[in-house]
Amino acid sequence: MSDPTARNRLDEEASPYLRQHADNPVNWQPWDDAAFDAARERDVPIFLSIGYSACHWCHVMAEESFEDSDVAAYLNEHFVPVKVDREERPDVDDVYMTAAQLATGGGGWPLSVWLTPDKRPFYVGTYFPPEATGNQPGFRDVLRSLHERWTDERDAVEERADQWSAALRGELEDVPERASDAPGSGLREAAASAAVEHADREHGGWGGGQKFPQPSRLHVLLRAGADGDEDADAVARETLDAMANGGLYDQLGGGFHRYCVDRDWTVPHFEKMCYDNAELARVYLDGYRRFGDDRYRDAATGALDFLADELSHPDGGFYGTLDARSEGEEGKFYVWTLDEVSEAVDDPTDATVFGAYYGVTQSGNFEGANVLTRRRDVEAVADDLDVSHGDAIARLASATEQVQAARAERPRPARDEKVIGAWNGLAIRAFAEAALALDESYAARAVEALDFVRDRLWDGDRLARRWADGETAGTGYLDDYAFLAAGALATYEATGDVDHLAFARDLADALLDEFRDDGTLYFTPASGERLLARPQELADRSTPSPVGVAVDVLAALDAFRPDAGYGDAADEVLATHAATAAKRPLTHPSLALAADARARGRLEVTVAADGVPDAWRAAVGSRYLPERLLTRRPPTDDGLDAWLDELGLDDAPPIWAGREVRDGVPIAYVCRRACSPPVTDTDALVEWLEEYR
Repeated sequence: MSDPTARNRLDEEASPYLRQHADNPVNWQPWDDAAFDAARERDVPIFLSIGYSACHWCHVMAEESFEDSDVAAYLNEHFVPVKVDREERPDVDDVYMTAAQLATGGGGWPLSVWLTPDKRPFYVGTYFPPEATGNQPGFRDVLRSLHERWTDERDAVEERADQWSAALRGELEDVPERASDAPGSGLREAAASAAVEHADREHGGWGGGQKFPQPSRLHVLLRAGADGDEDADAVARETLDAMANGGLYDQLGGGFHRYCVDRDWTVPHFEKMCYDNAELARVYLDGYRRFGDDRYRDAATGALDFLADELSHPDGGFYGTLDARSEGEEGKFYVWTLDEVSEAVDDPTDATVFGAYYGVTQSGNFEGANVLTRRRDVEAVADDLDVSHGDAIARLASATEQVQAARAERPRPARDEKVIGAWNGLAIRAFAEAALALDESYAARAVEALDFVRDRLWDGDRLARRWADGETAGTGYLDDYAFLAAGALATYEATGDVDHLAFARDLADALLDEFRDDGTLYFTPASGERLLARPQELADRSTPSPVGVAVDVLAALDAFRPDAGYGDAADEVLATHAATAAKRPLTHPSLALAADARARGRLEVTVAADGVPDAWRAAVGSRYLPERLLTRRPPTDDGLDAWLDELGLDDAPPIWAGREVRDGVPIAYVCRRACSPPVTDTDALVEWLEEYR
């Protein structure tokens, strides 16, 4: 029988990240049984390298080490090298990233892990330079040392692997004792208090070094501010302003980068992710609803335009990422020197206005070039340059158009063209919210993406993880189900089409079948691959906690199928994890938000009509109503019966029962624990929205 590890097998993979390594002299293997069987047969360890296509340091380590023939020869001889795309296998990434955090206190990508052939870790790290630098060991030295340990100190290696595996299971699988009741609004209040306490009040956001966007924390603050917490409002605005005006936001092309490497949000790590732009668009929409600031609306539409223009599959789905690099250099597509601006803009005064507004200087703020930021307003620029306000605006618009045209001629960053179910769910939800908050036309884009994902990833019973290059693959995880269900429900709210509600219901049923056990929701499905541990994703990370989102969408769907057990499941999970969220509220904002919504009850707005009147849509959609559930039912009971058949219901749920149109006039009911009388005009609707908000 031939040895599959005798060659690099990544040319057989659909993942763009794995394909990037298909030409390496390293004999990379995908994560599959053949690789681990070969490691057992050869009695050598696994070298597991986990990354993703937009990861800058993944590229660096590949260029320095994985493309080196001598390093590759040693690696191939003494190890079985396995390469994993963390975006396709978040479960594998979660398990071994947890090992890194337990062993070293940190983590990151590329994640480098050495495993026994039965997948137990015994050494971890992230990026390794080829040779030792300072306190960081070189990759060559690490390989030699670990080969020697495997050969000469095998018992010690096995003992460490056993200890780490036991620690992993304890960390990832432990289910706390369930509280007697689900938590109330106290979790959200604690999370808001912690977010204010730990905020960087000078520069916005959280942390004193690198700054990551934290949309779920901002949602917590917005809710607290709406309840009268002025400090929460202030921190939310400081952070929204800092992110939108700094280098995190692509001032020229719209959309947000992954994070900033500095405290004041100037220099980003330049990759652009589908999930960041979806979640940031949604929080800026809520910021616009809450404060009425046009800059927040513009940031939201800029992120949505980026998704629609640069990450869209022609048939409707959303691709994953844009790389940080172009022409081999990080950020080259996005940054400008003073000379480049002058060359791009015909009129020198226009170029001067542009440079003053966007902070372009001769020395620059990033390796001699400039990340564009908006630290000043047009009035200040006009005063400094002694031109009128109107003239400054016109000159800025002209220069911006010319610089945009010049950027369009540059070689573009590479795009990872896989379609991930979970990330599409986040994008679908953002577009559906924009349809309510801004313009109904955004709903069409949500529907297109939802149809795309449903057609390619849903088999009528279970979800796959991703679609790429015509191929569907991978098992769906909790985030795929939860985020898509939330997106489908939001699309139903935006369109009134019961088919989207039915899909959300189907996803919720499958979610409970595959992920609910022991009073919790696991990240991996019961029918999926069994790893060293079965993780739970309780904390918010680069995406919201899938447990928090799942609880929230289950609680919302309970209004339509109260006998399906959705509400009971939501309460059970909240009770299980109440103590964990209370102990570390800042890291569990999505759970806190779900608990708050469950305790307060949904703000249900039910409209009996063939379509929601435009004025009513605007009244509901433009207001900051975070626990809103906008539902349309057909105007007659005959029409409702057809919907009930599609949903598999024998009787109308309370949210629809007895709420048919009277005398041919659309009727709305506004409820939160108690209900308004039937409403037939916009002014009365607004009054009841304010009463129950």
